[in-house]
Amino acid sequence: MFGGHDPREPPLAPSSLPIVGHLLGMMKSKFNYYVELSTQTDAPIFTLTLPGRKLYVVTKPEIIQKVQKIPRVLAFLPVEAKFASTVCGASQAAQAILARNVNGDEGGHGLMMESYAAMHEALKPGPLLDDMNRSMIHEIAMSLDELQPASGESRKLGLYAWLRESITAATTRSVYGPLSPYEDKSIADAFWEFESGIMSILVGVLPWLTARKPIAARDRVAEAFEAYYRAGGVQKGSALAQMRYQAEVDNHVPLEDMARWEVGGSIAILVNTAPSAFWTLLLLHSSPGLVEEIRKEIDACTETTSIASASVEGAAAVPTLDITTLKERCPLLLSSYQEGLRYTSIGTSVREVMEDTYLEGYLLTKGAMLQMPSRVIHQDTGLWGPGAAEFDPRRFLAENKQNRPGGDACFRAFGGGKTLCPGRHLATNEILTVVALFVARFDMRPAGGGGSGSGSSVWTHPSTLKSNAAAVVMQPDHDVEVEITNREGFDGDVKWTVNLHPSEKTFALVTEDNEERGQRDSRGRPEVEIQTPEGPMTGRNSTYR
Repeated sequence: MFGGHDPREPPLAPSSLPIVGHLLGMMKSKFNYYVELSTQTDAPIFTLTLPGRKLYVVTKPEIIQKVQKIPRVLAFLPVEAKFASTVCGASQAAQAILARNVNGDEGGHGLMMESYAAMHEALKPGPLLDDMNRSMIHEIAMSLDELQPASGESRKLGLYAWLRESITAATTRSVYGPLSPYEDKSIADAFWEFESGIMSILVGVLPWLTARKPIAARDRVAEAFEAYYRAGGVQKGSALAQMRYQAEVDNHVPLEDMARWEVGGSIAILVNTAPSAFWTLLLLHSSPGLVEEIRKEIDACTETTSIASASVEGAAAVPTLDITTLKERCPLLLSSYQEGLRYTSIGTSVREVMEDTYLEGYLLTKGAMLQMPSRVIHQDTGLWGPGAAEFDPRRFLAENKQNRPGGDACFRAFGGGKTLCPGRHLATNEILTVVALFVARFDMRPAGGGGSGSGSSVWTHPSTLKSNAAAVVMQPDHDVEVEITNREGFDGDVKWTVNLHPSEKTFALVTEDNEERGQRDSRGRPEVEIQTPEGPMTGRNSTYR
């Protein structure tokens, strides 16, 4: 497919074996392989040659910023379209519809352009997003109510399993409404069966034979979505579900393919949120004294109604936590969350080279792929200091701004540029809700003893080498069994409530959030680029990363 290495191209990365050496390296080191190559190569861009494919890997944020400025030449949308068609099993007719103006060269029409415009409108901070957030936090609060141990007792659970089940239910109800296909637990289980086999569908040989289980699981979820659409379930769903559906109707997508693509949409809203919440909770509890400090922040945001004025039947006290206030007044919680994303992020932004072009004096050849691994940037000691490989919960505090890099492309947990994750605010609200309520309500320690309290030093982190190559956040190879008890002072007749009040203030997850608010078009309206999430794992996602 590709010829030899042109001396004008980025330098070749060293390989232990010709042709297959890099494939073997990726299989062995997984998401750390690019970090290893970056150290060995010491080049801002280097070239990997794989069977039938040539890759360019960018290792410096200043070059990433240049990549983001030429999205028509170094393009993400054609990559995503191919991913969606392959992984979701789209028909030839649907693939042809998706291919029309896929890169936006002819303006804002076409399925890809209209879908992303709809996603951005539904997910930007404002009333539409608030509606989803309120539904989501209500479901999360109920999950924690069900988790609460009886007074004076404890409860054991697999932390990741509980988070994944709870977040799947809360997210899908807030997006798809009361008739969500995922109300059937067997459909939710089928989705996760499909998710675990995405890469075998994408790159496997004869996937219809070698990836039969994930394909069968995908088809079952698609059938459930088709029934959902036929029953009018989307009309009771969120603005996001309705607007995405309408874009497909307007572009004459067959119903069967709408359903298949919505399985890809589920990847976007589900795959990275649960592991992000898992790592946030685990990192908080395994850092001595950190939970206690964050509790003080959360407690200061919590208003408790006494029994004399409580309106909740059967409750002696009603603590109320407002998520908007939480984001405005809990800097250490927010810093820990952002640092957890930096520490566990493994996403790779992918682009296709649409025409021969030069970048930083290097030739990039048409048809090759360009990758920007977040872990290379996040582990760079030249950017983040000698402790780049460590979790530092205070790294993102305002007073430490001078100790971290300031460029847009240095914090890559949500991508950047035109592929800045549009769902970052929805995911952040969900993660902060579950983490804050969990910390405020429960003490947690490793199951089986070996320490007491939330700050026990006996915590061990699971390995992550089995993480799905399509993930943006590390996935644990095994669950962490924990034991929870009600926090002292919150045992007995306590009924928590959670609110979210409207606010004009948008929490800036990335520096581009600040820039976005200040941009205006020629007619004075806010100017926001159409955004999509990063990476092949997103289907029509993000990330939500």
